[in-house]
Amino acid sequence: MSLDAVLAKIDETLPEAMERLFGLLRIKSISTDPAFKAECAKAADWLANDLKWLGFDAAARLTHGHPMVVGHSKGDGPHLLFYGHYDVQPVDPLNLWHRDPFDPAIEDTPNGKVIRGRGSSDDKGQLMTFIEACRAWKAVHGTLPGNLTIFLEGEEESGSPSLIPFMQENAAELTSDLALICDTSMVSPGVPSIASQLRGMLKDEFTLTGPRIDLHSGHYGGPGLNPLRELARIVASFHDPETGRVAVEGFYDGVHDVPEALLKQWESCGFDEQEYLNSVGYTQAHGEKAFSTLVQQWARPTLEINGLWGGYQGAGSKTVIPSEAHCKITCRLVGDMDPDDLRAKIRAHVAARLSPDAKVAWNNDLEGSPAAVMNTARPEFEAARKALSDEWNREAVFVGMGGSIPIAGFFKDILGMDAMLIGFANDDDAIHSPNEKYDVKSFHKGIRSWARILDALNR
Repeated sequence: MSLDAVLAKIDETLPEAMERLFGLLRIKSISTDPAFKAECAKAADWLANDLKWLGFDAAARLTHGHPMVVGHSKGDGPHLLFYGHYDVQPVDPLNLWHRDPFDPAIEDTPNGKVIRGRGSSDDKGQLMTFIEACRAWKAVHGTLPGNLTIFLEGEEESGSPSLIPFMQENAAELTSDLALICDTSMVSPGVPSIASQLRGMLKDEFTLTGPRIDLHSGHYGGPGLNPLRELARIVASFHDPETGRVAVEGFYDGVHDVPEALLKQWESCGFDEQEYLNSVGYTQAHGEKAFSTLVQQWARPTLEINGLWGGYQGAGSKTVIPSEAHCKITCRLVGDMDPDDLRAKIRAHVAARLSPDAKVAWNNDLEGSPAAVMNTARPEFEAARKALSDEWNREAVFVGMGGSIPIAGFFKDILGMDAMLIGFANDDDAIHSPNEKYDVKSFHKGIRSWARILDALNR
């Protein structure tokens, strides 16, 4: 009966939970822009104060970057650590938003009511599902659910420069029996999902230089090497146009085939390929032709061009051969791919294709993390899967994820902890994009789901 009472309390107090979420969403905690440093500190203090009000021993802890929020509640049962992040992506281009990104509101859509605003899905709405589950639990039981640590980061959207040092310095305090991570999505609307594997990430950037200064295209057009044309040729060489495979030698070292049993489970998980493609304006998939869209997203590596620029960018025309051209790339990694080894292979690929008089300089602010595979054999995973199935009236599934969430690997490598990733976002939430939203259903049932999971893990 006690769980039923908690679930009833969640239903009864949903309007108040929404108002609290709106208060957090109004804070402009854009971590990558120094202009919003005070706003990030404000968000950290807001969360620390809310946790203290709930009964956690909580504080916003200073770092060399933005604060970490840590809260503890001692109790019986396994020590569970919950992780989320309170920072958000920049809102550019602002003109594509239908309303102020930091003035959240409920909107009616053809697919139901949504919460519109930056951070509503990634990750403020998600982290508040857990906190609101704790709030309802305490309202019914008078105590918080079990032995909990809350760990909220403020730099996830800007590379987490303070995360590893903070975890190393506070390892004894943060080490728990299991980490719970909410920064994930459902494979399809209404299909509760537990992530069983995550792709890793490699970032790199390079500049091609030709002439020592910008040149008059009338004087040097023809005999002069144009870095933009050079860059276009090299970028085009990264992929085989017939198969869609990455053409960098040794790129697929460490990539493994998906086991047949897992493939069959994925095929029945409710993923709608055409809806996934059509929702963003595609009519067909454009990746590796030998693999399904879902396998490409979850179990195949990628090399993506994230930015190309150089030359004159202003109004009108300027007849120059630019001195420099620039490229940003990222790779999603799977299996046993080594980020450092792959970086060397990509750089060798570029160097081998440079024309005479072209020079390359690489950004040495290196970033990379390997793929992660969750330990789904732990009994907590089956307990959580059953709890989710009961809440959503649909069998919960173990899924892969196309994104990279380095914190899962850091928990394992630094603290020796396994992690369980459960979130309630949908693919159409437009995270990192204008008009981000979070379904009201996801928020409501996300709170109920965490209450069920906490009940199951504390038995």
